[in-house]
Amino acid sequence: MSYPSRPVFEVLPQFRGTASVRQTAAQRRRLIEFVAAEYQRGRSLRELTRQTGQTQTAVRRALDVAGVTRRGRGAQTVKST
Repeated sequence: MSYPSRPVFEVLPQFRGTASVRQTAAQRRRLIEFVAAEYQRGRSLRELTRQTGQTQTAVRRALDVAGVTRRGRGAQTVKST
């Protein structure tokens, strides 16, 4: 029996080309809002890095700026409705 394949995430159109040192304030705000909302809905850090094209450190910082408490390692994700 074969295992199901992993989902393939592409960088979302609104985040293509924004993984740079010099993000605009609007790009940064959009990233922070998106990452905070999706993380609270149950997305993992890895999923968010794949969707935004950012590093894990950048995603963690965005969560910190948004004031989101991070889950522990290996935590169960919340299924979206």
